[in-house]
Amino acid sequence: MPQHDIIILGLGAMGSAAAYQLAARGRRVLGLERYGPAHANGSSTGYSRIIRQAYMEHPAYVPLLLRAYELWAQLERETGETIMTLCGGLMLGAPDSQAVAGATLSAREHGLPYELLDAAEIRRRFPALNPAPGTQALWEQRAGFVRPEAAISAFLRRAAANGAALHYGEPALAWEAGPSSVRVTTAHGVYEASRLILAPGAWAPDVFGELGAPLRVMRHVLFWFAPHGDVAPFLPERFPIYIWDNSPQATFYGFPHQEGPPGGVKVALHSGGEACTPDTIDRRVRPEDIAEVQAAIGERIPALHGALLEARTCMYTMTPDEHFMLGMHPSYPNVVVASPCSGHGFKFASVIGEILADLADTGTTRHPIELFDPRRFNV
Repeated sequence: MPQHDIIILGLGAMGSAAAYQLAARGRRVLGLERYGPAHANGSSTGYSRIIRQAYMEHPAYVPLLLRAYELWAQLERETGETIMTLCGGLMLGAPDSQAVAGATLSAREHGLPYELLDAAEIRRRFPALNPAPGTQALWEQRAGFVRPEAAISAFLRRAAANGAALHYGEPALAWEAGPSSVRVTTAHGVYEASRLILAPGAWAPDVFGELGAPLRVMRHVLFWFAPHGDVAPFLPERFPIYIWDNSPQATFYGFPHQEGPPGGVKVALHSGGEACTPDTIDRRVRPEDIAEVQAAIGERIPALHGALLEARTCMYTMTPDEHFMLGMHPSYPNVVVASPCSGHGFKFASVIGEILADLADTGTTRHPIELFDPRRFNV
């Protein structure tokens, strides 16, 4: 009999959430992580990640988001920590941009409350923003941000409290699946279980191997600026999260001011980036990185041309259609493939953890995940 019910490779956003869910169900869980808990070497770092419901990427995400909100709130109740802050959100751009038109489509299809604001109204409500004439925004009151390090740490603590064995500094060297069990080899030993969850984040191109999915890992940089003058216009009660679709130039996004570390106002580019691997990524923040984000901000947020307080790199793992990969491995019915998220997945971690637990338990889930089928790139 295998010594574990389920082994999880990777304890970042998705793996930690799966460990939390499975341990709460009484499953014998082994989690293997190459670094420490809530580390800064992958994709789930940066003190804040946007959460929103009027989802510009596709209306099919909205039911998952509604459940994700419930599960983030549950985690807050269990831990007594503030993990999610709802400060409202703006999707800005031309009326026919993905940010505005896509978010509006999702809101209408699912009956979500929203407002459409013109440039004058955006400036009136949020004086720190300076949109050009013709800019429009979808305003969503229940948008905000989730704290990734706090969330992952909470998932891992709760998983351990419910009996999960979590091994840090122990990367998997190989895995194999047979008809009734799986086996994972590390430098410390060989582990067997009934099922395996692969949640490797930016290591997915190597770990997924024979899936043949054409994944690309992209380097992105996160920045925290001290605003010129008064910080008050950027406080969460006055300033929303936003995504600014500045097509055909860079799409950028940002957050209200957060207390430190590092403090300041966070902003980053969503589009662009450069190809890398976890081993080759340039962790330096180069002058051209700073110049690029400052050019995108331009006169749209004039006060954000203050001092750079901190910058750090993260990695997007991109699928060709920029939708997730989430489901059963097409070749192994006891292996679950977990979500290269194309730079927009963290907000879903709470519900993806539930989905992964369902799949590891029964091979099915009640959640709608057809859009994310891992087989779609090889049909």
